Amino acid sequence: MVDQGRRLLDRVLAGVPAGESPLTHARDLPLRQADHVEWPAWTAPAVVEAFVGTGVREPWRHQAEAAELAWSGQHVVLATGTASGKSLAYQLPVLSTLLADTKATALYLSPTKALGADQLRSLEELGIKGVRASAYDGDTPMAERDWVKAHANWVFTNPDMLHRGILPQHPKWLRFFRRLKYVVIDECHSYRGVFGSHVALLMRRLRRVARKYGADPIFVLASATVADPSGSAQRLLGVPVSAVVEDFSPRASRTVALWEPPLTSLEGENGAPVRRSAGAETSRILADLVVEGARSLAFVRSRRGAELTALGTQRILSEVDDELPPRVAAYRGGFLPEERRALEKALSTGDLLGVATTNALELGVDIAGLDAVVVAGFPGTLASFWQQAGRAGRSGDSALVVFVARDDPLDTYLVHNPAAVLDRPVEATVLDPLNPYVLGPQLACAASEMPLTPACLDDFGGPLAEAVLAELVAEKLLRKRPAGWYWASHDRPHAGVDIRGSGSDQVAVVESDSGRMLGTVDPGSACWQVHPGAVYLHQGRAYVVDELDLDSGLAMVHREDPEWTTQPRDCVDITVVHEVERTDFGGVSVCLGEVEVTTQVVGYLRRLPSGVVLDQIPLDLPEQSLRTRAVWYTVDESLLFDAGVEAKRVPGALHAAEHAAIGLLPLFATCDRWDIGGVSTAAHPDTGMPTVFVHDGHPGGAGFADRGHSALRAWLSATRAAISACGCPMGCPSCVQSPKCGNGNDPLDKAGAVLVLDVVLGKIA
Repeated sequence: MVDQGRRLLDRVLAGVPAGESPLTHARDLPLRQADHVEWPAWTAPAVVEAFVGTGVREPWRHQAEAAELAWSGQHVVLATGTASGKSLAYQLPVLSTLLADTKATALYLSPTKALGADQLRSLEELGIKGVRASAYDGDTPMAERDWVKAHANWVFTNPDMLHRGILPQHPKWLRFFRRLKYVVIDECHSYRGVFGSHVALLMRRLRRVARKYGADPIFVLASATVADPSGSAQRLLGVPVSAVVEDFSPRASRTVALWEPPLTSLEGENGAPVRRSAGAETSRILADLVVEGARSLAFVRSRRGAELTALGTQRILSEVDDELPPRVAAYRGGFLPEERRALEKALSTGDLLGVATTNALELGVDIAGLDAVVVAGFPGTLASFWQQAGRAGRSGDSALVVFVARDDPLDTYLVHNPAAVLDRPVEATVLDPLNPYVLGPQLACAASEMPLTPACLDDFGGPLAEAVLAELVAEKLLRKRPAGWYWASHDRPHAGVDIRGSGSDQVAVVESDSGRMLGTVDPGSACWQVHPGAVYLHQGRAYVVDELDLDSGLAMVHREDPEWTTQPRDCVDITVVHEVERTDFGGVSVCLGEVEVTTQVVGYLRRLPSGVVLDQIPLDLPEQSLRTRAVWYTVDESLLFDAGVEAKRVPGALHAAEHAAIGLLPLFATCDRWDIGGVSTAAHPDTGMPTVFVHDGHPGGAGFADRGHSALRAWLSATRAAISACGCPMGCPSCVQSPKCGNGNDPLDKAGAVLVLDVVLGKIA
């Protein structure tokens, strides 16, 4: 008997022409049985009764283990898979404490308001008397905020609101902080990179304010499965954290299929072949699943992509049965809460069969009983991939998961190296709270909340914090007194610090009398994203930029939805400021250090969704500078010549190797390719040799280059494998072309890149 996962896979393969199967690999993952235990003896009877009333007769073993650790006074992180009931693990100790001590309080933090609202709704549905839970975020009415401060004993908020609305006003929250017993940090694996570094320092500020009022709360963290969850949580909090990692929840059997869309007859940049888009392929797969009556989710990288995938699926279904298109919809951020609730209910009941969604349905929302999940493009981390895949088969039936590769080196590598998806451990969270560009603004915020003293600096980096404070004093932002450091302005610094996460828009659309305008975060973001002529997407809508005023940080735009997208072209120079680490391997050197990156946007391409380039338009914009961290390697010219890379091929070979390396670094550094950049040159002024740089795209660095340096051999091996696995003859977006290349992906030498990497890997092995 063929199980459901395999049956659905056969269905989506049925329409593929013979000999052209896009399936590169399929594997059946086995069923996992549940392991239940008794309720902890200390659990309040009313809490047990409430959970039993919702159908939870006993907790799973990992839930009870995490709850026991928190109840005993230990900071704990529970890192298990999707649908493993992490909420119950923190609800048990928090609810039991709130019922035992009527004055106790708790704080819940989530990376998104939507997730916080879902968790609050689930808590309210338990109906436990004495628990006064309430949201406190940007949507909370002003009148209700006063009630929350005065009466709520469990406050649901997010890092940005904690940063802007709670800690700066901590005297008004005296009652809450004085009896704060627990802090819950949900989906903590999402706090990574610069965003995670800010949140890590925010947690240190929170602990400092709590101590001021005599509280020492226990932190309970919920995470997707990640590598070294204890170490990641400790970097986030600054205190030791125990980890519970073994998952005892039931899991349905699943068939995981890896899918590479075929090459088409179209030509893209520099004549490169264009692969059928992941979005178009996903629409076809989703339509086949809907025809089969399979309740399915398709995860798409962008809001616009989710809408287009849903429309494409509906268009295909309209040719099959007029009753099927209304059973497909899009789900994304930006919808009203009632719209989201209606979609969630319709999907759960089966009224909807297919939903194209962003990662808005990856976190927290409890949707069970799905038959299939399609992941259109690698979502950035294996943790996110398994979170999304875990939405399938949650009711116990076997299910299908299809990973559809985008035109991207990382996706190419993954679909041709199944072990990298199915057998490789998930990533560790990368963050660096000692980044001085993050630490400085956070110390300014901390000092404005209450004076900093030498005794509290260990939490903020010790000697490094003192050096950063000295700079703030020199800038007259702080005053140094014998007792410590004091904020020197009447205005609080919090507004200048962004703790909204990498998913937040870099610019915000603001109404004006004459149309619409964009308020930019910084000139660098403006030049890259909202240069004159750019098509900028904001909350699923397209805007075309008319004018850019860098002095005021504003861009005038108009609403338009053209058939093309725009891609900037830039010139980039990089200067080595300081070598932190260097290793020589006899003709090959590997370095880590600080660099200065100078970028100037000089034009942009207009490109059709198919990949075809319409034209290139010049621009005249000022240079922008970035001081950050980079990893780089140099190769002796004689080694390249001996390997068959003559002098005229060196620039293209290095350039192609650089592009592919940038595409593969997210597999090792928990980042997005847009978080990093690169430069390659046949003779760099600072090294005098052929050199390839990969640098962090954030001031001071975000830890990505450091992680690449520590995993260099595995990283470059995967890079070589991705290039070799691609079936194109001369290089394409699936291997060595980059969507963010400022030089028009020219020159590129695919075969030469493999030779360069062979030389480097041969030396560092």
